[in-house]
Amino acid sequence: MFTIGVLASGKGSNLEAIIKHIQGGFLNVKIGVVISDNPDAHALEIAKSSGIPAIYIEPGKYRTFLENTQEEKYIECLKKYEVEFVCLAGFMRVIKKNFFAEYTNRIINIHPSLLPSFPGLEAWKQALDYGVKFTGCTVHFVEEDIDTGPIILQAVVNVLNDDTPEILHQRIQEKEHIIYPIAIKLISENRVRRKGRRVIIDED
Repeated sequence: MFTIGVLASGKGSNLEAIIKHIQGGFLNVKIGVVISDNPDAHALEIAKSSGIPAIYIEPGKYRTFLENTQEEKYIECLKKYEVEFVCLAGFMRVIKKNFFAEYTNRIINIHPSLLPSFPGLEAWKQALDYGVKFTGCTVHFVEEDIDTGPIILQAVVNVLNDDTPEILHQRIQEKEHIIYPIAIKLISENRVRRKGRRVIIDED
C-alpha cells in the first residue's frame, strides 16, 4: 500500500481530513507516521487516536527551519516507517536540501491562497487586506523556494463583503479538506506527471 508521512505543527485539520478519507474508503493509502516540531500539536493527538505513530522531533535552535542534524532525524524517522511520499499539513518550518535529496519530487504542501498570489504566512489575511474578490487554496509540490513549486490542484473561495480573516480562513480550510485528499489520491494512483512547471493529471 502507498505509504505517506505527514508533517504538522498545529491543529491538524488537514491530517484529520486525510484520515477521514482513508477511513471512508476514498483513499487507499496508509499514513506511516505523523511527525511534529511542536510537542503540543493537536495533530499528534489526532494521529494517536487513530492508531498512527505520532512523534515529536525537536526542531533545533532556529524558529523558521529545521537544524541540519534535526532534519536528518526527521528523514530517518520517515524512512523507518517506510514513507514513500511526504505531505506537509500546516508544518510551519522551511525544509532544506537534505529533504529534497531524499524525497525528490515526493513532497507536497497545502497553502491557503491561489498561488502564486499571497505566498508565506497568513495568506488569507493578505488576500483580505489586498481587497481581492476571490482567493482559495493550492496543493503544490515543494521546492527550496517558499510556496513556489508546481501547482497540482486549486480551489476558489469568494471573498465576501463581511468577511473577517477568521471567517475567510475557515471557508478556505473547508476547500483544503476536499482538495488535499484528492491530490493524494491522484498521486497514489500514479496519475500526476510533471512537465516543467506544469502538472499534468491523467484521466482515470
